[in-house]
Amino acid sequence: MIPVLGPTAIREADAWTIAHEPIESWALMERAAQACTRRLSTLLRAAGSPPVHIVAGMGNNGGDGLAIARLLREEGFDVSVCRVHHREGASQENERNVGVLTVQGVSVQEVKQITDWASPSPDAWIIDALMGTGLSAPLKGLAADMVRAMNASGNPIVAIDIPSGMFAESNDGNDAATVIRAARTLTLELPKLAFLLPEYGTHAGLWEQIPIGLDAGQVNSLETPYRIMEEEDARLLLHDRGRFSHKGSHGHALLVGGSEGRMGAAVLAAQACLRSGAGLVSAMVPACGRDVLQMRAPEAMCIVDPCADHLAMVPDAAAFQAVGVGPGLGVHAQSAQVIDALLSQARPLVIDADALNLLAANDGWIGRVPKGSILTPHPKEFERLAGVKFHSGFGRLQAARELAARQGCHLILKGAWTAICSPDGQVRFNPTGNPGMAKGGSGDALTGLITGLLAMGYPPEDACALGVYVHGLAGDLAAARIGMDGMTAMDLVRHIPHAWRRLRAKD
Repeated sequence: MIPVLGPTAIREADAWTIAHEPIESWALMERAAQACTRRLSTLLRAAGSPPVHIVAGMGNNGGDGLAIARLLREEGFDVSVCRVHHREGASQENERNVGVLTVQGVSVQEVKQITDWASPSPDAWIIDALMGTGLSAPLKGLAADMVRAMNASGNPIVAIDIPSGMFAESNDGNDAATVIRAARTLTLELPKLAFLLPEYGTHAGLWEQIPIGLDAGQVNSLETPYRIMEEEDARLLLHDRGRFSHKGSHGHALLVGGSEGRMGAAVLAAQACLRSGAGLVSAMVPACGRDVLQMRAPEAMCIVDPCADHLAMVPDAAAFQAVGVGPGLGVHAQSAQVIDALLSQARPLVIDADALNLLAANDGWIGRVPKGSILTPHPKEFERLAGVKFHSGFGRLQAARELAARQGCHLILKGAWTAICSPDGQVRFNPTGNPGMAKGGSGDALTGLITGLLAMGYPPEDACALGVYVHGLAGDLAAARIGMDGMTAMDLVRHIPHAWRRLRAKD
């Protein structure tokens, strides 16, 4: 997994590498600039080698930019460079890089007020090396003016390490107007938490890691609650399917959901559960859903509630290895009683959709969620659960971590970079998935998939991680085949087998 470190931890990793490799700070900056230049060179040549305009600040991020300017010029690119005097005095490495450029005959435009800036030609790429990761207050003065001017220029912007003006973690209290809107960010060694959160993640554009040779052992030893899963992490979780196993060897999952007009959600959950690898899948639905389920998911066994249009019958959770509840359930008073009874059985549950809404609507119910349960809210459902309207992704994430720890449950906060919050306070971000999945039914499919994995004997934390990864991967495969615009949740479900095949390709 990829650790996501805060600014203090990143500085510790830099300092440790400098002290123990050993390497001078100047040389580490040069190594970072060379790595960025290699990537920029590839991107620029693919774009027809447009002119490059480097905007450097007075600190070490500016030093990176000045070194990149020199290296790009050596590779034959048309490079112009300016240094923005947003503070008194420059860092030692920054001044040294200005000196090297001067010796090479490269003119560095010194910008001391916004009118000093000679904006680049319309076809130029702007390389943003104005500010680094240490910000904790919105930009003001010349730095803010410069960011506004760059954003207004219309030129594509590539940020070095982090878009100038962005805080590396929480951007609560920041001013979006003074944060660079980059088309791409080359982040040094590791991503920043802000890239994974909705309010400011878009400012980073397409981001990619640029390794600069920090000591991997030291980086991994630094404490952080945040990590990004990788494909190999998901692959390592896979259970073998024994040669002599049978359907009874792979668990029996129960899905509880469906109501008049909402049977599609129950069908999607059942179809995904059937594709999870579980040996047996049962679905308890109201009488109106029997024919729908048996025609659309014939492999699933159907438990029919005599009630015509909603669920009123309480299943015996002990008869199954895992129970998922919520897709298409509705919020009828009798359906609420079903949830009440399931909570009283003290058996871990996968809780989604209307089951989450019923938890939120009934005082004290969230405190009764059995330990080890998995909650899968989208942001609005989580706001109902928490009883708070969040104005930032960071605040929502912290509240999700707290709820998971308080209740001893796993909470999957759905969205781009879905966050899996564990009872121990750790968060795993999922890298798979795409905007084509932002359609009704995708969450129901996730519920079915995770319920099936639990039934097969995966521990809750592994079922969450593997389920979310495969769910997103199936969405990516569907989008690659038919496009994000026209794909549906059922297309995602149909690609779950292809996702499993890709993960097992190296078996």
